[in-house]
Amino acid sequence: MSSGRYEASDYGSAVAFLFVGIGIGAGIGLLLARKTGKELRKDLRSGYDDALDSVSDWADEAKDRLGDVVERTSDFAEGVRKQVEPLGKSVRRQFS
Repeated sequence: MSSGRYEASDYGSAVAFLFVGIGIGAGIGLLLARKTGKELRKDLRSGYDDALDSVSDWADEAKDRLGDVVERTSDFAEGVRKQVEPLGKSVRRQFS
């Protein structure tokens, strides 16, 4: 018997079932809609375009954030290199 807690793999299954349910509900809604084919196609196209814009915005934001992380990491690495460089020179002089 389950204790009510989900493991990591259960969350993936739950999300998959959620999307399947949303898709089935949307499909049934479209079949039972009281619109003409032309109106329905227009609404579908509008929804598709909105979703595409949202995904594009999310991708752009993710790309910007990744660029910021890469820049900060690069700056950090450069700072560490500058701090360690004198130590490296000292060690090389000791063993030369």
